Amino acid sequence: MSKPSLLHVVKSVIAAAIGVQSNKNRELDFQHGSLPAYILVGLVVTVLFILTIVSIVSAVTGG
Repeated sequence: MSKPSLLHVVKSVIAAAIGVQSNKNRELDFQHGSLPAYILVGLVVTVLFILTIVSIVSAVTGG
């Protein structure tokens, strides 16, 4: 198999973050994935998650 696509990396990172990553996908990630790509996508997803939570809390509290 070739290098995973960006969409696959994003889906894999999100699935792993919420705890529903399948063993098959995890093995595929470790065998064919690029560590820097997963780290970068993981950081971006984390920042977007934090910004989303801050925005929701800000909207609810009126601040």
